[in-house]
Amino acid sequence: MSDYAEHLAVAVEAVRRAADAMRRRPPGALTSKGDRDVASELDYAIERDVRAFLSTETPGIGFLGEEEGLTGSASWRWILDPIDGTSNYVRGLPLCAVSLGLAHGDTSVAGVIELPFLSVRYTAAQGSGAHANGKRITVSDTASMSQALVAVGDYAVGSGAEDRNRLRLALTAQLAAEAQRIRMTGSAALDLAWLAEGKIDSALTLSNHPWDMAAGVLIAREAGAVVVDGDGAVHNIASAVTLAITPALSGAVLAAYQRALAAVKGTG
Repeated sequence: MSDYAEHLAVAVEAVRRAADAMRRRPPGALTSKGDRDVASELDYAIERDVRAFLSTETPGIGFLGEEEGLTGSASWRWILDPIDGTSNYVRGLPLCAVSLGLAHGDTSVAGVIELPFLSVRYTAAQGSGAHANGKRITVSDTASMSQALVAVGDYAVGSGAEDRNRLRLALTAQLAAEAQRIRMTGSAALDLAWLAEGKIDSALTLSNHPWDMAAGVLIAREAGAVVVDGDGAVHNIASAVTLAITPALSGAVLAAYQRALAAVKGTG
């Protein structure tokens, strides 16, 4: 299981099918998954189609989808977010993505993210760099926080959201005092892809779901990003937090995160 390029080609075809469905079909009926959290009929349809396709193409590899969970091996598994940014998608906003990663244990080894309405496909395989529409990409060389565009993930909803959002709000406050601008796109996969391409300088998500991160973390890392957990350890699929940063800003962004964490603990 070492030919990641071969598996990347399979992933590209799976994502192409999903992205085509997003462009051709309406969202359909919405299903509530909890407080202010929905999945569309198309989320489920894409996940089932990709699961079936990959089961035929790579029968020895398991599959973890956001909507319907794990089937097959948990050691080698495809990890899919059928529509990352469903809330954007159902409102006609183009900031949404299909995200598919291949993981060995807790490490991503291949990944594809497609932005169907922005006509960009990002790909990476471990050790082979990152590409956008076939062209090699790298993170920015931004070295000053005053020039940095920093993307932060959505605020929490549901049970315990008030407590979980204390750190998010504290981090936003820290960054607002230093960064050129803060962005919240509503798609973690898009944030990581844009970091890889140098469009933004950091992508910070204070929650970690494998389907959100499996492809994007690898793409960002292969483009040169520093990607760590909240404690500074190297990020993997089991990490609690995703802090992805262009290298020259890593010290400043991680320091802002630690100050936010200290502020929240001091008021706890």
